[in-house]
Amino acid sequence: MSIDFINPPDLGPTPGFSHGQFGKEGGRVLFVAGQIGVGGEPHQAEPPMVTQFGEALRRILRVVEDAGGEPQDVGRMTIYVTDIDLYRRCRKALGGTWRSRMGSHYPAMALVEVKALLDPLALVEIEATAVIGGR
Repeated sequence: MSIDFINPPDLGPTPGFSHGQFGKEGGRVLFVAGQIGVGGEPHQAEPPMVTQFGEALRRILRVVEDAGGEPQDVGRMTIYVTDIDLYRRCRKALGGTWRSRMGSHYPAMALVEVKALLDPLALVEIEATAVIGGR
């Protein structure tokens, strides 16, 4: 892992995110463009928000892995959703999707509701920054 966690105790617990992360010396910074989950394999048992979240996260990690990294190298992530209430209703299933791809690694994150995304079918878009390598 090329990230050190920065979580000052006086800022409180960090369930599902980190307050900050510091890339280790010698690491290379990778900026991953926003990825959506439209067009992935549909999973009939899952709500579209969960399916799209999983596909967008898979695409983020595909870029990180192609750069020589792993999920634990993701230091920052921004998640854009078109319906925050839908996201909240799907949190339990989204948590399972997260753990299946990221394990218990939680980067510094922001979740933002937006009016729309470029693809009119997209419910979620994720962008990330990773630090690959370092000591």
